Amino acid sequence: MIFGKIEYLNLLPFHIFMKRFSRNSQTQKIMNYKKNVPAKINEAFIAKEVDAAFISSIKAQKYNYVNLGIIAKKEVRSVLVIPSANSKSDKESASSNILAKILKQEGEVLIGDKALKYALQNKEYIDLAEIWNEKYNLPFVFALLCYHKDKKIYKKIEKEFLKKQYKIPYYILQKAKEQTGIETKDICNYLELISYRLDNKAKLGLKKFYQMAKRVS
Repeated sequence: MIFGKIEYLNLLPFHIFMKRFSRNSQTQKIMNYKKNVPAKINEAFIAKEVDAAFISSIKAQKYNYVNLGIIAKKEVRSVLVIPSANSKSDKESASSNILAKILKQEGEVLIGDKALKYALQNKEYIDLAEIWNEKYNLPFVFALLCYHKDKKIYKKIEKEFLKKQYKIPYYILQKAKEQTGIETKDICNYLELISYRLDNKAKLGLKKFYQMAKRVS
């Protein structure tokens, strides 16, 4: 079983959970990881080079998924547009580039840890999830946990992960700080903005996004 792994800070709690989950179940013997940025993981999943992964919501429509996602209730600080006369997509992204078009925000799209670092150091940026929420009063779903087979395993992952909040050990926060250049307190504050439960309101937000995406494609 190959799991597509996106090593952004927004999935840090999930990666900690998966390490424990694998250790305490039979999946440890069969679980391998393929690491890359969202756009490349999307490609690998579609090509069936990975069995499951958090797939950009714009690419996830045709696939099976559980009720786990990367969701912003309001602001997110890691999906930005830097105002500019010339629009530029982020090659690591899929959903965010479409979202910028839907919201008619011109400039450079920036996602992930580099976007969070930018937001912490600068004031001139547009938070796309915040604008989406202000406009539609709905969360924005950036990605969904999709799978090709073995539904029971991923439903179990969904159930176990959503049972409780996972505290991030200090040594992992320190490692994340070294890798990203973002202070541990800022990492913790950022993770408070992320939700993983695909609840009914998030599903409404996802449906709205798909409707709007058709108009700009």
